[in-house]
Amino acid sequence: MGRTILYIEDNPDNMMLIKRVMDCSGFILHQAFSGQEGLKIITSEPIDLVLLDINLPDIDGYEVTRRIRQSHLPYASRIPILILTANVQHSDMEKALQAGATEFITKPVDVFALCEKIESYLSSSSHS
Repeated sequence: MGRTILYIEDNPDNMMLIKRVMDCSGFILHQAFSGQEGLKIITSEPIDLVLLDINLPDIDGYEVTRRIRQSHLPYASRIPILILTANVQHSDMEKALQAGATEFITKPVDVFALCEKIESYLSSSSHS
């Protein structure tokens, strides 16, 4: 309980890396390769945390974040959304946070630090 993550990422290599790390860390990982696919999953599966790329083939991560936050899901306002992106401009971070992202993490990702962040978000959300 409280260990289900949705990763929305169109790059198969990035997806494989995060999948391996999440599997080894005991997380259940749902994978989506587009924004629309990710939105479909989040409305049909109980998700505890979202990892999200910005550059997706259909709708970008900013729009995915806005749609999650504006959805009628009971947990939409409090689900942690961690942006994982190669976009390193300060304006990208501001745009993501304004869209409703919880945190902005640049690639390449330190997988150990990422797991610690995920654990922290999931343990704090399980107490709220």
